[in-house]
Amino acid sequence: MMANIKNMLNSEREVKKILKIISNLSSQENLPVFVVGGVIRDLYMGRKLKEIDLMVVGDAIKFSEKLAHKLGVKKIVPFPKFATAKIPYKIMPIEITSARTEKYEAHSRKPAEVLFTDLKGDLIRRDFTVNAMAMSLNPDRFGEMHDPFGGLKDLQKRRLITPLDPDQTFSEDPLRMMRAAYFAAALNFEIEEKCLQSMNRQWNRLTIVSAERITTELTKILSTDKPSIGLKILQETGLMKIVFPEIHAMFGMGQTNEWHHKDIFHHTLQVVDNAAVLSGKMELRFAALVHDIAKPVTRRIDSKKGYTFHGHDAVGERMLNKVARRMKLSNELRDYLKKLTVLHLRPITLAQEEITDSAIRRVMVTAGEFSEDLLTLCRADITTKNPRKVEKYMENFERVEKRILNVKERDVFRKFQSPVRGREIMKICELKEGKLVGRLKSALEEAILDGKIKNEYAAAYSYLMEIKDDFLNAEKKIRVNK
Repeated sequence: MMANIKNMLNSEREVKKILKIISNLSSQENLPVFVVGGVIRDLYMGRKLKEIDLMVVGDAIKFSEKLAHKLGVKKIVPFPKFATAKIPYKIMPIEITSARTEKYEAHSRKPAEVLFTDLKGDLIRRDFTVNAMAMSLNPDRFGEMHDPFGGLKDLQKRRLITPLDPDQTFSEDPLRMMRAAYFAAALNFEIEEKCLQSMNRQWNRLTIVSAERITTELTKILSTDKPSIGLKILQETGLMKIVFPEIHAMFGMGQTNEWHHKDIFHHTLQVVDNAAVLSGKMELRFAALVHDIAKPVTRRIDSKKGYTFHGHDAVGERMLNKVARRMKLSNELRDYLKKLTVLHLRPITLAQEEITDSAIRRVMVTAGEFSEDLLTLCRADITTKNPRKVEKYMENFERVEKRILNVKERDVFRKFQSPVRGREIMKICELKEGKLVGRLKSALEEAILDGKIKNEYAAAYSYLMEIKDDFLNAEKKIRVNK
């Protein structure tokens, strides 16, 4: 096993150099130092390492300061309460902890007390056995593996199981239940039955975890190759009630079978997976998750059509304000999700009706810089398995897509404004800055979008001269009536 680890490190040359520096420092300081957790797991699985986690049987913060000096890093980020430090090394972040065990209070996932321990005592407190392995970095034992809980065997069997009783592991830190869903999706592992049963019993413990941490884990699940694996686990264990109650409400909620899935929840998961195939952008996958968020609250039964969801696009956009506040989403992500949700039916409508230039332009102007993402979402939203429906739909949709993605038209309308600008309107109409100027400018832009006039200065100027008196007279009447 030692030889295998050394062979694996040969393929990670930069990592091997860092570990050698750490090894030499451990000898100088006479401290036992180990690589732990996901690093060992990912080395065995041939996955690219993103960071290095170390465990020191001693003072991690002092060791971090000395290691940072050797690596040429000026400052570390210490967390004295948790006997942990981070080194923001340019090649790869390094996190160093003291070998420790923790005591928790029932109302919090943050340790109430941190106690120093030995290697085994540290490993047993970790989330899963596949993350509870360690490799010695001391020169005389470099590469020696420590696997007290059978993590390598579980790695080979592709299963997730906790070192301790899962009730204890998940109760102490409920976020580990979400991490089980993430690892299942990211690594394509099965969660051991005892762990699943524990998650079903303890899902409500997630309420003690901050919204920010829950959202972070959800976005990690959405970033995997097949997010539906993790999302299904959240739903089946009850965690979705806390993570995303609006998505939980979709489960068992029927709809017409036009898009193959009668259940809104499973249709949504298929859209998310489709988006994951089409794009690596997490934000787009998030949009796929929420695009039908208002279907449960807008569902009605029509005697002829069956289930209807009138206005679910606009209602969904409004719902996302509340969702964003609860989940602590950034304003940027909130606005992105709102825009794609309210627009997700527009290209589909264009594909089903006679396509006009003004209709195409309106979608492009409204979507702005997210036009391509909107089209990708619409493609992902095709979940029917009926080949005839797919062929017919895609034939129309590709015509719409081709026109929307026309480079010249897209670039022009992404930055679309009236060729006659506000200051000139004020001068021509002898107006001061105010709402009337904005209404006149909007009227010019609407005329261009509707195809009444060309998108050029002369046409816009001529049209302004044609309509300005009507606007001015209407404004005078409003003032008189006041």
